[in-house]
Amino acid sequence: MLWIAVDAMGGDFAPAPAVEGAIAATRHFDLGVLLVGRAKAIGAELARRLDVDPDRVRIVDAPDVVDMDAAPSSALRRMPGASISVAAECVARGDAAALVSAGHTGATVMAAHGAFGMIAGVDRPALAATIPTGDHTAILLDVGASVGCRPQHLLQFAVMGSVYARLATDVARPRVGLLSIGEEETKGNELTREAHRLLKAAPLEFIGNVEARRAYMGHADVIVCDGFTGNVALKISEGLVDFIEAELTRTFATRVGSLLTRRALRHLRRRVDYSEYGGAPLLGVAGVTVVGHGRSNAKAMRNAVAMAYRFASSRFVGQIEHDIAALAILH
Repeated sequence: MLWIAVDAMGGDFAPAPAVEGAIAATRHFDLGVLLVGRAKAIGAELARRLDVDPDRVRIVDAPDVVDMDAAPSSALRRMPGASISVAAECVARGDAAALVSAGHTGATVMAAHGAFGMIAGVDRPALAATIPTGDHTAILLDVGASVGCRPQHLLQFAVMGSVYARLATDVARPRVGLLSIGEEETKGNELTREAHRLLKAAPLEFIGNVEARRAYMGHADVIVCDGFTGNVALKISEGLVDFIEAELTRTFATRVGSLLTRRALRHLRRRVDYSEYGGAPLLGVAGVTVVGHGRSNAKAMRNAVAMAYRFASSRFVGQIEHDIAALAILH
């Protein structure tokens, strides 16, 4: 049975969603969870529930929590007992096979990097988000782990994203696109133009540049960009769905129209709802890590734990190591 270390104090509403979601995951998968955080608070949440299997749920005490507005590097130095650090150490020691947190993204990235190190041949980590495209989904990365990138980093993101796409979408040879301001390879800044050259020469199914307005059209299975661009693109998309919902209920006329489009809107909401996917895997670190949304509810946490379980049981990190090593040999 695999064990998943869950940062129970991570997230805006912790520890309740993390505890409830982790327990739900133990009922549906052959896994156990280490709930890492303030033991008293976690214990109180467990005491409210009658469906806890003591053979599958353990508490690991960690007295400190990294606040969402804290500077991650200084916070982790000041608080060696932070829940995210202790959870990452559980995985590094072999007590758990994967790490899940909906807490401070920067602190999670730093804790995972410090505990696991990087995969050989990978310079920067990348957060990979799932976005809806036509009848299926695509992988967008990086969406926030590495803001300042060089062209070779985007090439590495493309390789790692392809491994993720093969696992998550069952596409044997994922099509890779480069997010840019135009489809021509001469468009974009120095980063995207040089990345285009590297991707074109790599053993990938590279289809060229993808404009932002076409990211959801389904032409690419993997779309790569630097973390700043990807984070902005993702949050604009999330905000647009919220805006459409609000606009359809703003006036009487649009309320009438919204009744007719409610089913389609519900379908769209499900496809962009972060809770459906649970979180974004942190690719590049040498340990399975899933980063959830700060607003994660119990459903999102359950799905994040499930994602971590699938990656750990499928040797996901090993597959990335293999493809990165093959790329290095070819170059």
